[in-house]
Amino acid sequence: MIKIATVFSGIGAFEQAAYKFYGKENIDLVFAADNGERELEVDNKVIQNWLENKSDKKIQLEVKKKYDSLKKKNYVKETYFRNYDIKEEQWYEDIRFIDGNKYRDKVDILVGGSPCQSFSVIGKRAGLEDTRGTLFYDFARLVSEIQPKVFIFENVMGMLSHDGGNTWEIIQEVFRSLGYKFKDDVLNSKYFGIPQDRRRLFVVGFKDHNKGSEFEFPKGFKLSKTLWDYVENKVPAKYYMGQKGFEFVTNPKYKNRARVNRKVIQTQKANQQFNWNGDFIFEELDDKKHNDEILSKAYIGKYKDKTGVIRKLTHRECLRLMGFDDSFILPVPDMQGYRQVGNSIVVNVLVKILEHIEKVKGLE
Repeated sequence: MIKIATVFSGIGAFEQAAYKFYGKENIDLVFAADNGERELEVDNKVIQNWLENKSDKKIQLEVKKKYDSLKKKNYVKETYFRNYDIKEEQWYEDIRFIDGNKYRDKVDILVGGSPCQSFSVIGKRAGLEDTRGTLFYDFARLVSEIQPKVFIFENVMGMLSHDGGNTWEIIQEVFRSLGYKFKDDVLNSKYFGIPQDRRRLFVVGFKDHNKGSEFEFPKGFKLSKTLWDYVENKVPAKYYMGQKGFEFVTNPKYKNRARVNRKVIQTQKANQQFNWNGDFIFEELDDKKHNDEILSKAYIGKYKDKTGVIRKLTHRECLRLMGFDDSFILPVPDMQGYRQVGNSIVVNVLVKILEHIEKVKGLE
């Protein structure tokens, strides 16, 4: 069994990749963690007080109580639990309160990607302690405590230039201080079978330095599919746009926010499809003229000298464009669904990374 653990888990892109590459029956989900975009503002001193002389069970109950007091639902957790066989005690609301020591040498691969936030302290050593006050610190701390055979860290490309490059320098120093041999690369999903122009930074670290030295990132391949390979045949009327939306997305002035009928879509984001942000599909009127439900909602207008209607991408189409199978369940409200998909990682890219980890027998 391959034992995996994820933090900043989202809707489980890495879990999906592991299932596809190794087979679901060969995967043991050790734990997962995500706060569902809720904010629990506590400083490190408070955290240490909570952790002192308390059992892990009591700590997690206290953390859950604090999050419940925010009166905000963890929609990410709802989606995760609908799709993965995981127990309540395997789920953490907050990475800061995970004791990695209890999982030491019990995880083959640890995966996560912390938000790119300002580092509070840049010390002379640029080691693990110098990143305190950031969520990256907790990811690195867990690597140190758990000692997985391999870790994968994912983030936006902006991390490379954040704070004039200082953040990236610190992150590299921290990974070195943990004793792992790591490599990094920027991979674009459009070179891994998905028609989405999405570039992301990946760092893969190995406890075994020889395997880490042998590891090479996948190079990608020529894209053979387009958006049209991922669209649904029947789309509910709720996805179609009224006049204001139609006129906005077809206005060249807003081409950086909205694009229509592109073969390769732009990067899916948390705010996609809201305020007319993202990719949209124009359909000629002849194709919809017998659908009274759609025509009663949609605005009929002109686009590139053709008459028709425009709609948003459906949640299922967005999932497909992130590499998720149609069996994946998204049981949350529309806005939360789009956010969760846009915040995820392209599964196809992770599968290829796993393939290259396996080439060097990184998990053995």
